[in-house]
Amino acid sequence: MKPEQAETLALRALAWLAGNDELCPIFMGSTGTSVDDMRERAADPTFLASVLEFLTMDDAWVVAFCDAHAYAYEEPLRARYALPGAEHVHWT
Repeated sequence: MKPEQAETLALRALAWLAGNDELCPIFMGSTGTSVDDMRERAADPTFLASVLEFLTMDDAWVVAFCDAHAYAYEEPLRARYALPGAEHVHWT
């Protein structure tokens, strides 16, 4: 996946999270992000990577997001790997 495609998917994930009354507070609490931060950092690939990191923590969240946007279930993780910081991910 190209970084531009990954950013688009991550922006959609951010919008989906922002509109989710149940998950948005969890995201903000776990990342220390405010609503203003979400607006200001929406174009930051590193921040978008953190959105995908959060989303991919729970299969149910991935399924809900992908179903809402007609993405294949593996797309959020593929997008995460296309954004900064993925080279430091170790699954041990």
